[in-house]
Amino acid sequence: MVISSSNSHNKEIAIRKRIASIFNKREEDFPSLREYNDYLEEVEDMTFNLIEGFDVPAIEEKIARYQEENAEQIMINRARKAEELAAALAASKAHPAQNDADGAQNQSSQMGYSVGTQGQYAPTFAGGQPRPTGMAPQPIPLGGGPDMLGYATDDEEMMKLRAERGGRAGGWSAELSKRRALEEAFGSIWIF
Repeated sequence: MVISSSNSHNKEIAIRKRIASIFNKREEDFPSLREYNDYLEEVEDMTFNLIEGFDVPAIEEKIARYQEENAEQIMINRARKAEELAAALAASKAHPAQNDADGAQNQSSQMGYSVGTQGQYAPTFAGGQPRPTGMAPQPIPLGGGPDMLGYATDDEEMMKLRAERGGRAGGWSAELSKRRALEEAFGSIWIF
């Protein structure tokens, strides 16, 4: 039996959403970038194995154990994300789009996102999310000014650091670039 591409894609999306809602730690939750990247790699390995159907019972057991051990942290991170999304939504409503003549704003909000005058992305909510109660005060997103993520206020050094971390997280290294350039150079030499 062959599973259609659409069903396979929907299965992958459902699995990724489920895993992301459970394994929702952020970089600031780890003492080093290396540990954070190891965490992300482990989560991606589990996700891939679930999608492909490899060792599913063992992975499900590992997920259940992680949920039990980290239930409070999972809820705190979910609440923090909900607060940030609500703040982004409020910010996007505070700065409505000026040019709505072509209906682009309406169409984008139907697709699940909205864009304010400064190009900020803010997911839209159909029914809203309830705020968890009985927990410690929720963190307020850092930064200010025109950009909710604080990038507009970063200095040059911080921007370089973010670019370097982003490259390393994506697997890029200077050595990799040099090796690829040499391979391409020597691969194009023809000997007759």
